[in-house]
Amino acid sequence: MRSSSGRGLRPGVLGTFDTTVMAVAGSAPAYSIAATTAVLVATVGFAGPAALLYCAIPMLGIVLAFGRLGRIDVNAGAAYSWVGRTLHPFLGFLSGWALVVSATIFMVAGSLPAGAMTLALFDPALAESTALSTAVGAAWFLAMLLVVLGGVRLTVRAQLLLSGVEMVILLLFVGAALLHDGAAAAFDWSWFGFSQFEGTAGFASGALIAAFYFWGWDVTSNLSEETRDSRRTAGLSALIGVGVVFLLFEAFTIAVNVVLTSGEIQAAGSNVLAVLGAAIWPGVGGKLLVVAVLLSTVATLETTLIQVTRSLFAMGRDRTMPAVLGRVHRRWKTPWVAVTAVGVVALGMFVASTALGSVGDVVAAAVAAIGLQIAFYYGLAGIAAVVAYRRTLLTSVRDFVLGGVWPLFGALFMLWIFFESLGELSGTAVAIGLGGLATGLVPMVVHWRRGSAYYRPARLDAASAAASGDGHSGHDPHGGDYADKALATDY
Repeated sequence: MRSSSGRGLRPGVLGTFDTTVMAVAGSAPAYSIAATTAVLVATVGFAGPAALLYCAIPMLGIVLAFGRLGRIDVNAGAAYSWVGRTLHPFLGFLSGWALVVSATIFMVAGSLPAGAMTLALFDPALAESTALSTAVGAAWFLAMLLVVLGGVRLTVRAQLLLSGVEMVILLLFVGAALLHDGAAAAFDWSWFGFSQFEGTAGFASGALIAAFYFWGWDVTSNLSEETRDSRRTAGLSALIGVGVVFLLFEAFTIAVNVVLTSGEIQAAGSNVLAVLGAAIWPGVGGKLLVVAVLLSTVATLETTLIQVTRSLFAMGRDRTMPAVLGRVHRRWKTPWVAVTAVGVVALGMFVASTALGSVGDVVAAAVAAIGLQIAFYYGLAGIAAVVAYRRTLLTSVRDFVLGGVWPLFGALFMLWIFFESLGELSGTAVAIGLGGLATGLVPMVVHWRRGSAYYRPARLDAASAAASGDGHSGHDPHGGDYADKALATDY
């Protein structure tokens, strides 16, 4: 088998700061707050801060799981590779497929509000048109598609600009919200308790929406083959990124509860930050937060494109999807065929979305559907980490807690909210969520029958990797081969 040197993704481009920025941008602080707050309030009332807090604790277990798995298998496919090599290749493929489907759905769920917000900056009446919002959103999507196609260096430069301005605006309004008249009197500690949830099903539905808030930090794992010292950097950057966005999410959710009523929040829908901004800083405040949400939306479109195209690249490389998806542009070192394929599919979905109702209707159904898919592949990855490190968990208390108990708790929590939420979600959300997963059975069976070596994996085991002396296995982003020759393909 020939080495992939010079024929794969560009290695060693990103450092710790770069990947931390990507982790924060992947979770899209301003977009997540704007698009999801009204949905969260409709589900759990003013218990949004509690839902975010109690989802963050198990989510950190999943972050730890990704970090530990990334130490022993550097792979652009991330959970797709890890779950396949520890639990079962079928589950691994479905984990990768869940990310691909959720990210593709997000292309529409994210681009439509971007289009509507762009129009609202010029004329709020124009933003009411789903067709116009779709056209402008598609233009933003194509712009980010070209940036991602142009290489990871260009991608990071664009991300620094977009996310930098977004963070400055958000921090400015966090400070303003704390000083807002009546903020201290309106605050209520019960927002962090369980009393406002309508039973366990209501709590699970809130946690599922909260999972959507956090989703995206794992882009650091999909960028691992392009990151310096990736076995350490990807996990560390994800941990820092989740910590940053958690604080922002809590601050803004509390600010919304303090300043706006439940009716105002639900009436505002995806414009909740614009309404909040106008209430805190009349005149210019609403416009500034709309700009922040727009920048956040565009930034997270970019990181989502990174995730889905790197996942498809890994699948093409392993022949679990058409091998052409594993091709890399000779100059830009990007998976250009995967980027093009995602662009074509997403543009087709843009056209279809115009028949689904208003922008708010499309986003609300998509958020819940994506939440199901996130919970599915995060849960499997958490279990995979415990299985991969099972022979080292008793070597120290630290390994037992951080490598076993916490990732397992995170995994079980994610799988619990997956099943518990099914009875609470709308039929449209369940159909999109489960139907999207089910479509993956077709390519999985086709390429399994064709004999893809992915379905005959070398098992991922941390103890064996440590014993071998190199501390890792899997795809070497610096030009080496897979530890298991059968998993490597000449692309």
